[in-house]
Amino acid sequence: MSSPPLAIIPPAHPLVGRVTPPGSKSITNRALLLAALARGTSRLTGALKSRDTTLMAAALRQMGVVVDEPDDISFVVTSPGRLSRPDQPLMLGNAGTAMRFLTAAAALCDGTVILDGDEAMRKRPIGPLLTAMQSLGIAAAAPTGCPPVTVQGRGHFGSGRVEIDGSLSSQYVSALLMAAADGQGPIEVVLAGKDLDARGYVDLTVAAMTAFGAKVELVDRTTWRIAPTGYTATDFVVEPDASASTYLWAAEALTQGRIDLGVPIEAFTQPDAKAAQLIRMFPHLPAVIDGSQMHDAVPTLAVLAAFNATPVRFTGIANLRVKECDRIRALATELSRIRPGLGREDGDDLIVAADPGLAGQTLPARIETYEDHRIAMSFALAALRIGGIVILDPACVGKTYPGYWDALRALGVEMRQL
Repeated sequence: MSSPPLAIIPPAHPLVGRVTPPGSKSITNRALLLAALARGTSRLTGALKSRDTTLMAAALRQMGVVVDEPDDISFVVTSPGRLSRPDQPLMLGNAGTAMRFLTAAAALCDGTVILDGDEAMRKRPIGPLLTAMQSLGIAAAAPTGCPPVTVQGRGHFGSGRVEIDGSLSSQYVSALLMAAADGQGPIEVVLAGKDLDARGYVDLTVAAMTAFGAKVELVDRTTWRIAPTGYTATDFVVEPDASASTYLWAAEALTQGRIDLGVPIEAFTQPDAKAAQLIRMFPHLPAVIDGSQMHDAVPTLAVLAAFNATPVRFTGIANLRVKECDRIRALATELSRIRPGLGREDGDDLIVAADPGLAGQTLPARIETYEDHRIAMSFALAALRIGGIVILDPACVGKTYPGYWDALRALGVEMRQL
């Protein structure tokens, strides 16, 4: 059920203040799974509590892991070091990380595991991951190439060499890497096809695996060798979410404000933090922005580009078509809802016809968010400079940043529920 629309009134002042961004969704869901695969008790602090991480935690509980939540930023995970076959299907909503990571991890159970999601998840491809798992002798099937998925777990991940096409999603590669530490012997994960989508997220995976005691060797740019070490329980600190931070950096740039996130940009290890360098260039963003290594930051940059001095073309973003929605189409459609022709698709590129004169105008537009948190949060940025913007289904931000609207209110942005 969608939530009531939210009208945002452009502030008449720069946004100044301090906002603590939520913990990284990407790192939290990796750490939750690794802690579940480690024998003993692990404490995760600075973690994100959102729809996606709640779904991951619930699925792990179904598989016999104790996941406690002592406060708003912590998980305490106690595990026997293995996953049990769940009695019921794992229902994962539209949480892509949970679906991909748990599909591989399901092979570590003894018996049949079914993983399913909502209507949007049932349109998100998972075939390349299943093909890779099958090459290791794991029975895994999804008749449509998308969830629901059925995995015949056998208590381990096998051994040997597995090739994976990571051009569609780096999450396939991360899923294999994390499960591979529970192999019968060493496993080599090798990239096939095009280069890796968003390689920085695989680097995050390897760093988290190492923190939980795994041994991962980068043999060359396309090959990782994982030893069958399993994992060791540990205390782990989750860094703030870089993708969420991009909205605050952009809000600062759009309003000539000063927003303190409590952590320097240089402290982020997530690939979307690269967007900060571009945001600093506003209103003179480059004519061409390659979004291939910072996909989740593209909606932020695209809305910012609407106010740029010159047009911007976004390239390397074909994978945005298989996110929570077709984000290329959504961005083009909703930008053009504000002003016809403001955004348009050119193949798999997005072109934003920048117009600094948009700032200060009233251009009534009801922004469709497609149940996609990033569309909602990015178009709220347009409402900081343009009057008449209404965000439909604003509660969809709960997927990764439940406190987003409160953060904007704390900075002095007035909103009205319709």
